[in-house]
This record gives sequence, structure tokens and C-alpha cells, in this order.
Amino acid sequence: MELRHLRCFSAVAEELHFARAAERLHIEQSPLSRAIKELEADLGVLLFERTTRSTRLTRAGRMFREHVPRVFAVLEQARRSVKSAAAGYDGQLRIALSDCIAPSRLTALLAQTRCAMPCPKPRGGAS
Repeated sequence: MELRHLRCFSAVAEELHFARAAERLHIEQSPLSRAIKELEADLGVLLFERTTRSTRLTRAGRMFREHVPRVFAVLEQARRSVKSAAAGYDGQLRIALSDCIAPSRLTALLAQTRCAMPCPKPRGGAS
């Protein structure tokens, strides 16, 4: 299974029309149909019911449609993590404070943190 197969599947699943999906992906319809057939062969199931007049998702296709966006989301998260690591950001630092902490103590704590973890990404907000 390749990412191009997933992109092709997503386009056809959203358009429910091979010609429109091919146009949207800026490819010819023949390679799109081939990619869908390769994906179906890899999965061992039919994802679409095709007739000369319509294209519909099968039950397996509807199930797969729910998973594909998560695959892309995980890949995007991995891409961001790798870029952050390359830029020197290795994670997040979360700090919870009580109302009674003095601002000078917070400043000292952040200074110590910067020595231990160069370039932490500060982020405000309560959890």
C-alpha cells in the first residue's frame, strides 16, 4: 500500500466519480483506476461498487474511508515532529503553577529549564 493509493482512494471516495477524482488529482482516469485496483488487490476487498452510471462505496470502503484521514494526520504529525527535532525542539515542557508562586520564582525556574533544555517551546494555557 502506497500513499498515492490512499490519496486516490480519498479523492474517489469524496467525489464518487472517477473522472472528477482524476481531474482533482491532476492525473488521467486510467492510472487512477489502476491505483484503486492495486489498493483493492492489496487489501483483498472491493472498496467501490462500479457501474456504468455510478460509483458507490462498499461497506469495506466506508470503513476504510474512516481510517484514511487518520493515516494522513499521523504522517503530518510525524513530519512536524521531525522538523521540530531538526530545529532543536525535542518535545514539550508543561508547567503547572499554583496561585501562590511568586513571579520571580517562575523566572528562575524558566532560566534553569533553558539551561537544561535549550530552546523549549513555551506555550500558555491551562489543561
